[in-house]
Amino acid sequence: MPPVDDDGPSVLIPTGVAPYSYPCLRSLSRRGVRTVAASERDHVPVFSSRFCDETARLPSPDDDLLAYKDALLDLAAREDVRAVIPIREYDAYLLSRYRDEFAERAAVEVPSIETLERVHDRVKLAEAAETAGAPVPETRPLDAVEDWSGDHIVKSRYNLLADRYVDTHAPDECEEVNHVTHARPDEEPDREELVAEMNHVPIVQEFVPSSDEYMFAALYDEGDPVATFQHRQIRGNSYTGGGGVYRESMYDPELERVARDLLGELDWHGLACIEYMEHAETGEYYLTEINPRMWQSLPSTVRAGADFPLYYWLQSRDRTDEIDPDFELGVGSHLLYGELGYLASVLSDESPYVERPGLGETALEIGESMVRQPRFDFLRLDDPRPFVSGVLQTLSKSD
Repeated sequence: MPPVDDDGPSVLIPTGVAPYSYPCLRSLSRRGVRTVAASERDHVPVFSSRFCDETARLPSPDDDLLAYKDALLDLAAREDVRAVIPIREYDAYLLSRYRDEFAERAAVEVPSIETLERVHDRVKLAEAAETAGAPVPETRPLDAVEDWSGDHIVKSRYNLLADRYVDTHAPDECEEVNHVTHARPDEEPDREELVAEMNHVPIVQEFVPSSDEYMFAALYDEGDPVATFQHRQIRGNSYTGGGGVYRESMYDPELERVARDLLGELDWHGLACIEYMEHAETGEYYLTEINPRMWQSLPSTVRAGADFPLYYWLQSRDRTDEIDPDFELGVGSHLLYGELGYLASVLSDESPYVERPGLGETALEIGESMVRQPRFDFLRLDDPRPFVSGVLQTLSKSD
């Protein structure tokens, strides 16, 4: 899609195949902001959206992170581009690591790299939560664990493996490690196997019995909250957990307090998506992680009236006084292929700590919620092509 020669402001939205950037395109294009969607992939579902005004090609961040960064800088240097929105972990890291370089070209609402490191390093994040007085699972490096009695989870220490955090990666290398292992009680896992699988020494966290999962989202301006949002996660990618595929907006002042205390301790700036578990016995909100970027369930957030793409744009233009942070309670939205993945997980996934639900009961619950809350993340009657494109890509991969 060629660029249009006009004087309107543009926003740069780096994106992958997953369509989580779609709400940014939809929200801002409808308000007269030209949307520039950039990706290392050729066939990206959101490229087909009526709200995608221009596309651009990027090098793969997996192949050369610095080449990807330089390409983003070139696009950000265009006279019409006024802001860059972090969609993926690569983007959050690069925009913070090279914040001064990007800020010379376009607005970037991201924390300093020192603050980001306190979030990307889950050991440091746990320390920050403890300082803020916020509940957090006991978190230790794998090599610091001697007693394996009780229930534990082994996961990556970092949101992103990059040279700022680990000495195994060069400046042009990065890697996301999302593997989670549920360790069996009184069984010490194989250290060499875990380190080889995750390419670094992971962390061990105590398993927290949870009754529900929640998300707190926020946009901050130099330590001050500009807008916040909450939802309860009804279903995730798997019955054992993961990103939300069906959620409903809600508000609990205690969750608001806990999250704000943590972000205050971090002196936060920019976007934050904080995931919490509600302790099944105490009812306390236990921190899971922070994502310093737009989040998987952003479409559901915007459906409830919390338009964070617009909020981000307004803050980048020094117009935070125009932000109305109110949202509607009890609004649910479904990620359709995520719901199918959740159903499949009942057959394929397993955990020694989470009871497997019945297949028939699960299918009935999904169907009932779709009738009661017929809202979908990417299926839009006024813009069906991204959804259709995504379905066709999924089907082609399964051939």
